[in-house]
Amino acid sequence: MRKYLLFFLINIFLICCLPLKQHAQDSIPPDTHYAVNLFPFFQQQSESNPLFATEEILEFRLTVDYEKLLKDRGLEREYHKATLTYKDTAGSEVAIELKVMARGSHRRDPSICRFPPIMLNFSRKTAQSNVFGHANKLKLVTHCLGDDYVLREYLAYKVYNIITGESFRVRLCRVEYVDVNGKRKTERKYAFLIEDDNEMARRNKGTIVPKEKWVGMESTDTRAMARVAFFQYMIGNTDWSVSYRHNIKLISRDSLKAPTPVPYDFDYSGIVAPPYAVPPPELGITSVRQRLFRGYPYSDEIYSEVIRAFNKHKAEVYKLYLNCEPLDNNYRRQALGFFDNFYETVNDQKDFNTKIVRVAQQNRKSYVVVKGLK
Repeated sequence: MRKYLLFFLINIFLICCLPLKQHAQDSIPPDTHYAVNLFPFFQQQSESNPLFATEEILEFRLTVDYEKLLKDRGLEREYHKATLTYKDTAGSEVAIELKVMARGSHRRDPSICRFPPIMLNFSRKTAQSNVFGHANKLKLVTHCLGDDYVLREYLAYKVYNIITGESFRVRLCRVEYVDVNGKRKTERKYAFLIEDDNEMARRNKGTIVPKEKWVGMESTDTRAMARVAFFQYMIGNTDWSVSYRHNIKLISRDSLKAPTPVPYDFDYSGIVAPPYAVPPPELGITSVRQRLFRGYPYSDEIYSEVIRAFNKHKAEVYKLYLNCEPLDNNYRRQALGFFDNFYETVNDQKDFNTKIVRVAQQNRKSYVVVKGLK
């Protein structure tokens, strides 16, 4: 009886499934990149979000009860109903119902930012049907103290995008903030969106290492870690830690291989330098404009590789600042001068040995871990 039942089930499978498979293959041209998936609900999004595939400024209107949103900045915050409106390529308005919440650590503090960063939480039902692609949640970095600092931090992300694809992509926006009750004056400010953590990891063919899993700087991919340390030195940022996962995400592509560190959140860097940015006192520097190398020592081969990589992209980095029209001219000159100093250091053997090699050696002996500024 079992033998006949097994034979019956096999025949049913061949009758039902093989024609379906053949039809699917015949209906898709051989040169397309689409994959047939009979269960799209369970499909993981492996492709890049098109939201970040263009340099065009994204303009939209965000309508919410700002009185409630801006007061709700504590540890136990809630999402607030909101409407996001933008124009599609045909010029028609598209309205999206979503939820928003104040986010961030330091910038959520009203004594630091009058307008905190925001988390945009889209319904999964509307995912992929609008300009925001398949993202469920997106971080929006807002004006805090003014447009200038938004542009400065946005460009810091773009610099690291130039250096490596193992980085968070960003999209510059112009947002019109409209109070649903009409009690708050409408503002139109610069902001930028940051690629979702998991999307960034998938784009780089990996997954995010949970924060609960302890990983020290010495246990990460050596070349990638050296690149991060040099970039943080380049922009004058000391507000990060691998072991405490402070402003650092780790990508794992293989459980047997060292993870790749990816930096984010650069508002406490010297290249951004907002008024509230003060370095941790235990580091012994008095200004974020004062560079301090925070990496461990590397081999001469790694040092040479990293320096070559940064030199290779120097012209592109400078062009990024020169071509950013909204940027204040005085700041543009200041930023390029700050980068000049970095390139002079890494390309002068004596200066490099003093400011990087010797400091890295000292870091190995007694490293000051930054857990996160309070």
